[in-house]
Amino acid sequence: MAAYILRRLLLIIPTLFGIMLVNFALTQFVPGGPIEQVIARVQGEGDSFSNMSGGGNDSGAVEYAGAQGLPPEFLSELELQMGFAEIVCDDGFDGQPDLAAEECRKEPVGAARRFGKMLGNYVRFDFGESWFRSASVVDEILRTLPVSITLGLWSTLLAYLISIPLGIRKAVRDGTPFDTWTSGVIVVAYAIPAFLFAVLLITLFAGGSYWRIFPLRGLVSDNFEELSTLGQIRDYLWHIALPVISMSISGFATLTLLTKNSFLDEINKQYVMTARAKGLSEGRVLYGHVFRNAMLIVIAGFPGMLLAILFGASILIETIFSLDGLGRLGFDAAVQRDYPLVFGTLFIFGLLGLVIGILSDLMYVLVDPRIDFEKRAG
Repeated sequence: MAAYILRRLLLIIPTLFGIMLVNFALTQFVPGGPIEQVIARVQGEGDSFSNMSGGGNDSGAVEYAGAQGLPPEFLSELELQMGFAEIVCDDGFDGQPDLAAEECRKEPVGAARRFGKMLGNYVRFDFGESWFRSASVVDEILRTLPVSITLGLWSTLLAYLISIPLGIRKAVRDGTPFDTWTSGVIVVAYAIPAFLFAVLLITLFAGGSYWRIFPLRGLVSDNFEELSTLGQIRDYLWHIALPVISMSISGFATLTLLTKNSFLDEINKQYVMTARAKGLSEGRVLYGHVFRNAMLIVIAGFPGMLLAILFGASILIETIFSLDGLGRLGFDAAVQRDYPLVFGTLFIFGLLGLVIGILSDLMYVLVDPRIDFEKRAG
């Protein structure tokens, strides 16, 4: 098992490299780069979409649409600060590199060099500074990551609390009207996108058109620090209720069917028939024998389900409910073309996903020692 874990850990490196390479290449073809964003902000136009002329790797000041009236020195300084250009001095120049010196000149930095430099910094976990925020990328990630993880954990826990009892009930009453109509509800829940269900909840319960029971945005109230401990807990749960329900809507459907099928598979095995033949009560058979074996695959899938919820719904849900999480941070950074934040959040998301995938495999081995990934790999 140690060799399998080591191989999985080593596989993280090329996988992350591929993720970063593909996304970095895509950004080279996206119109309206970061310098265009700065030009639009300086001229009070809000964003660069009305001034699109090229990707974020433009290097000449005259190439930027909408830059009329801005001094070329300003644009040149932006290119130097953002890494799209560098000052190169002739051999023998002893002074500090300066664009004003006759021996020095500005030259564009190619995409390959910028990508290599970025990877070199990421190996040291140096993500640099945000271009449009007064904070480092690490500080922004550390500030928003707990929000995303908290929502993911609560959503996964809620899905398990609903799915396991419902799945067991459906397995025991397989083929009955209860099983039929609950299956219909599950199919409908699975078909509803999380963001659409979030909009529905806001419309119904957050003052959209009907009742104003839950808050519309934020993770806590403005007076959170003034509340008692019990009041803080109640306020926190009050705020996360709708986001957590929205993120759990599709997850519990899959988990319920998995629980039901797992129980049905175990109920038909020989040891269950033997236990019943000995005169054990149905409850004793179900929860004393079947439950332990049927729950192996369900419990082992906890890390994988957490990963699916984090990647599947966090960005849209955090944006809809104005929650300052990692998903929303990455989305805002992508809109602003804040590449240090874009690739920093992408790197963290990718690393978390790969690590959680390894933890999921370890959970399978922990709950069922019969599983041997080492033999399967061989």
